[in-house]
Amino acid sequence: MFEGFDPVILARIQFAFTVSFHFIFPSFSIGLASYLMVLEGLWLRTGRETFINLYRFWLKIFAIAFAMGVVSGIVLSYQFGTNWSVFSDKTGPVIGPLMAYEVLTAFFLEAGFLGVMLFGAGRVSKGMHFGATCMVALGTFISAFWILSANSWMQTPTGYAINAHGQFVPAGSWIDVIFNPSFPYRLVHTVIAAYLTTALAVGAAAAWHLLRDKSDPHARTMFSMAMWMAALVTPIQILAGDQHGLNTLKYQPQKVLAMEGHFDSHPHGAPLILVGLPNQKAKRVDYAVEIPKLGSLILKHDINAPVAGLDTIPDDREPPVAIVFWSFRIMVGLGTLMLVLGLWSLFARFRGKLYDWPLLHRFALLMGPTGFIAVIAGWVTTECGRQPYTVYNLLRTTQSASPLAAPAVGTSLVAFVLVYCFVFGFGVWYILKLIAKGVEHHEPPLEESAPIRTAGIVPGPHQQVEKAP
Repeated sequence: MFEGFDPVILARIQFAFTVSFHFIFPSFSIGLASYLMVLEGLWLRTGRETFINLYRFWLKIFAIAFAMGVVSGIVLSYQFGTNWSVFSDKTGPVIGPLMAYEVLTAFFLEAGFLGVMLFGAGRVSKGMHFGATCMVALGTFISAFWILSANSWMQTPTGYAINAHGQFVPAGSWIDVIFNPSFPYRLVHTVIAAYLTTALAVGAAAAWHLLRDKSDPHARTMFSMAMWMAALVTPIQILAGDQHGLNTLKYQPQKVLAMEGHFDSHPHGAPLILVGLPNQKAKRVDYAVEIPKLGSLILKHDINAPVAGLDTIPDDREPPVAIVFWSFRIMVGLGTLMLVLGLWSLFARFRGKLYDWPLLHRFALLMGPTGFIAVIAGWVTTECGRQPYTVYNLLRTTQSASPLAAPAVGTSLVAFVLVYCFVFGFGVWYILKLIAKGVEHHEPPLEESAPIRTAGIVPGPHQQVEKAP
């Protein structure tokens, strides 16, 4: 069936498909874990039942998203050994320990406290339950730390040597490996993106219920919190993205040139190409709509600064321009819409119409999935912009794949598509069903039980043991 296909291309498509599914769930659970921490903290501080009802509502959704993220992540680990065994062999001495650190720190932390978070209500004190929620939120951040460190090392490798077997091995301090040049920028940009993704999803859920009942206290609280996040964090994300782009221009210039569509060098100021059709064979952007000089202002913060083009890069080192060009514009375009939503919500809040403006609520509802689309578009920009390398400028993708026949890779690709669409499609459907159902207005609050002496948990003198209603 797949005779005549390039097995490397099929392996890349398979990995792109599975990692795209996987990336959706951590980008949601990272932000949702922190949101749960805030909700429970506000409940402990204020005692408002609304906060604990929201906590219990989103906890169910977090558990499902977290489980799907873990399952889909395991598949990726196997693919490194099946489709990308050469890459695993050559980079294992560097990538392997970073992934091990993620398991030893983040995964153990999450696994250890997730059970308390999910099932500890009424069995441990309020303070300990809140501590477990904080530890799970911290674990999701630590997991992102190590995963992004490994990915960033592949983008901007430092602190390595190549041994006699052609393997990358640490040379000197592990600090140089972990904190490679692009890592701080990628970590900030990705984590903020996860928070915005969650805020937009929460805001969309709230907007759905406000359109049905604008007096719903849970929907009003969710919408207010989500819109504060959109209004305050989106400008920070735009600034972080700008700094990340400048860092990328320094260390991965051909990626940025592909993002901008600059096939030719511009010695006296580069234009900003808004849209067009990149033609990599002809080395031009057809039907380009551009603003003169603005590209130099964005890339160099100088309107007349020279900008090199892809004509300075050998053809066999150029990334696929069309994919990178359009994925970048999808990400930036959606980010602009997020800023519009945040500013609109501030205007509505100032006018006292935050909960009484159906057009705003419909816009927020439409924006619900855009965070997920934006993070996938950003990932495509990052990974396709690194091509034709797996380790930037050092190890080519064609040199990283396992020696597999195309039919074997193609058959497993079809199997993954079918299984993923069924299993994870059902999971997403169930999450949407829970969101549509809404928050139960009279769910019992988290309660403290009698001391669990086997665990050494004894309420302090300031704590009060509540009885279930």
